[in-house]
Amino acid sequence: MKKLVYIVIALLTGINQNGLAQQTPAPAQTQTISITGATAHVGDGTIVENCTLVFEEGKITAMGADVTPQGKVINASGKHLYPGFIAPGKSLGLIEVNAVRASNDQDEIGSLIPHVRSLIAYNAESKVVESMRPNGVLLGQVTPQGGRISGTSSIVQFDAWNWEDAAVKVDDGIHLNWPSTFRRGRWWLREPRGYQPNKDYKEQVDEVLSFLKNARVYGDGKAQSVNPAFEASQGLFDGSKTLYVYAQDEKQIVDAITALKEADINKIVLVGGYHAHRITGFLKTNNIPVLVNFTHSLPEFDDDDYDMTYKLPKLLVDGGLLVGLQNAEASNFQTRNLPFYAGQV
Repeated sequence: MKKLVYIVIALLTGINQNGLAQQTPAPAQTQTISITGATAHVGDGTIVENCTLVFEEGKITAMGADVTPQGKVINASGKHLYPGFIAPGKSLGLIEVNAVRASNDQDEIGSLIPHVRSLIAYNAESKVVESMRPNGVLLGQVTPQGGRISGTSSIVQFDAWNWEDAAVKVDDGIHLNWPSTFRRGRWWLREPRGYQPNKDYKEQVDEVLSFLKNARVYGDGKAQSVNPAFEASQGLFDGSKTLYVYAQDEKQIVDAITALKEADINKIVLVGGYHAHRITGFLKTNNIPVLVNFTHSLPEFDDDDYDMTYKLPKLLVDGGLLVGLQNAEASNFQTRNLPFYAGQV
């Protein structure tokens, strides 16, 4: 009987450990691998039938219908081959359970905090991150949330032991939530729920521009002391970092792009852009790409087309803009559906 109890305990312990185990990151590639016979979908939209793809040391070295297979051959006849998807503007690896504050590292105290770096807080062993890979979402732009200037993002790959191992592009950009021109009433103060002009809009914009001006002056001069926020902002002026501007309506977008260009910040990406289709000419002239979100959401206003959010990416592409999908408003776990969002728009 005692032996039976020991066996049961051992089995239960093994089952429990298996349930808690993480997926082990793949080891470094040691031999050449070729995938043959697949229909390859290249990132620029090109489709290659009966394609052979060769990769060595984790990198693609040859691709095409006339490429000779090398090394280990995987027959993928009748299957389709896609590049891995990149999920931009997500807090993957920064928050595990929304209801557990101890697992939430996605935002920090403060409003203008470009020096807050997401990379060093990234949890490569996150269960949420782990669930991305089976659906083909292989990389992500891990981004801080909250505040006016949320912080600095980095691009990571989702099959890693730790944040150092995961890093693909360190400190790629800074994220700015441009002030809203309108705001809704606060129900807890019994204010009307309709949209009202933001009376503090100019003051909030001036605060952002003043910060950027001071950061530029800090970089041009010889400061007596180090200012981490200004130091982190220098990449915006020399082009080594991209500024991701979150804005939705026309006035927000035009004000933001105009003011930031005047501040000598030229590497800008618009995130959101619900009304960007109304000013595609302005965005094209200023060479502004757009990361669209809300593609599976209801329209924002009663007089919008019922499929406005769904067709927005196409309207922007037809206007000559470079467009990507973010869907940042969806919870992190929904990011695994990014390939389906992309396949439907």
